[in-house]
Amino acid sequence: MAKRIQFARTGGPEVLEYVDVTPADPGPGEVRVRNRAVGLNFIDIYFRTGLYPAPSLPSGLGTEGAGEIDAVGEGVKGFAPGDRVAYAQGALGAYAEQHVLPAEKVVALPEAISFETAAAAMLKGLTVQYLLRQTYRVKEGETILFHAAAGGVGSIACQWAKALGVKLIGTVSSSEKTELAKRNGAWATIDYTRENVVERVRELTGGEMVPVVYDSVGKDTWETSLDCLQKRGLMVSFGNASGPVEGVNIGILNQKGALFVTRPSLNGYADTRERFEAMAEELFEVIASGKVAIDVANRYPLSDAAQAQEALAARKTTGSTVLLP
Repeated sequence: MAKRIQFARTGGPEVLEYVDVTPADPGPGEVRVRNRAVGLNFIDIYFRTGLYPAPSLPSGLGTEGAGEIDAVGEGVKGFAPGDRVAYAQGALGAYAEQHVLPAEKVVALPEAISFETAAAAMLKGLTVQYLLRQTYRVKEGETILFHAAAGGVGSIACQWAKALGVKLIGTVSSSEKTELAKRNGAWATIDYTRENVVERVRELTGGEMVPVVYDSVGKDTWETSLDCLQKRGLMVSFGNASGPVEGVNIGILNQKGALFVTRPSLNGYADTRERFEAMAEELFEVIASGKVAIDVANRYPLSDAAQAQEALAARKTTGSTVLLP
């Protein structure tokens, strides 16, 4: 038997159950990973609450982790029991001691990177990779706006942007988070609890505003983000921390300067094995080089997943959180 977190109905953290299950054997093209660390992400809360529907109930939870392969299915090539691997996609169920997923969704984990670092970095780090290197390929000397700059994704983005010579303006909600974002390489910060974001962006850019805004907050920052953009700028909406953006009149994009908007996701970019491996390779390289350090600031036993999600949803955390089976 093995332990896992599951939910039989959607709702608050109380719907999460810590249960015994019989580990499934990997099928053709699949591997089973004995998790050493599991990543905690906002998308997990979206599934738990029903914002994103689970394929069926009861359902496992989580898509990110790192560990060692302990079994391989028929036809799997390139992986064997004992291999160190990490993953950020696949079927829900990473909140578990053992997780079965397609071999094409795992990548080899270099010895230089720990399981905790990988579990904290895969989803967030690959997200930053596609945001800064693909969705809008930032250029040296540019100034950009990144919301929630002290969170897990934001902390990585601050460092990676600095390594690329990009001036990142990060929004934060406290003096503590201001200091964290600046330590991570943010060029400037805006505390949205006491400063007007649009006015400060105008001041910081000499009235030019920014060519791109990266927004994982959603509903609460939608219009503010649009107002920070230059004409023909790109609004990158990649999360819903405050709730989904709904009821938008697309004409507002014209009114505010012939703007572009996109709603990217990891699945949309790591959609082939080749692209997934290339993205992971660049992420591992930037971590191994020391240019990006992964701040595993919070560790919880797997059994305390509900408590960990509560802390994340209340924005009480900085850096990344991992669950330890």
